[in-house]
Amino acid sequence: MLDSTAIADALCTSGWWMARNVLEPGLCAVLQAELLHWQATGALKTAGIGRGDAHRQHMATRSDRIAWLDGSSAAQQQYLALMDALRVGLNRELMLGLFEFEAQFTHYPPGAFYRQHRDSFAGAASRVVNIVTYLNEHWPAEAGGELVVYAGEGGEEVQRVLPAAGTVVVFLSERIPHEVLPATRDRYSIAGWFRVNATTGARLDLME
Repeated sequence: MLDSTAIADALCTSGWWMARNVLEPGLCAVLQAELLHWQATGALKTAGIGRGDAHRQHMATRSDRIAWLDGSSAAQQQYLALMDALRVGLNRELMLGLFEFEAQFTHYPPGAFYRQHRDSFAGAASRVVNIVTYLNEHWPAEAGGELVVYAGEGGEEVQRVLPAAGTVVVFLSERIPHEVLPATRDRYSIAGWFRVNATTGARLDLME
C-alpha cells in the first residue's frame, strides 16, 4: 500500500518520495506481461514531448515507447484503484484538488533515454504530481536505466533510482527535474500523473 501521509510529508519537505517493494510482485508481473503483449502486437507508439498542438517527436530528447492505460484489464483496474486511493489521500493531506490520474506503459529499449526535464507543461500546468512504478524483476545495478532526481534546473543530483520491480517514485511535477539514463536491457515501467482540472473559459483541458 501507498502511505499517503508519509508521501505528503516528503512532498512538503523535499518535493519527492521513493520506496522499494511497494507494489506486490504478482501485480508487477501481470502488468509487465501485459506491457510485453502490447509491445509484441505493435500497440506501443514512439513517445513525444509537449502537449496538444505543440506535441511532437524529438528523439534527441526522449526515445521510449508508450501506450496509455485504459483500465481494460483486471491488473490495470487494480493498479488504477491503488492510485485513486492515493489521490484521495493526497487531497486530504495537502488539499491539492487532484482531479484525475492518467498513466502510460513505458518501454525503454536498450540505449533509450529521456533527457533532464519537468513534466508540467508551460501554460497548461495541469499535471501536479508524478508517479513512476517499475516492473522489471531482478534488475542489476550494472544494467543502468536509473531515474535521476535533481534538486532544481541545473541543480545537483540528489538521487538515482534503479528501475526494480515494485519500486515507486512520487514527486512534484513542476518542482522536480528528472532524467532517465540509458540501460543495457529492456526497461519497463508505468509513468503516471495526478492532474487538476485546468479547464478555463472555452478551453477544455484534455489528456494527450
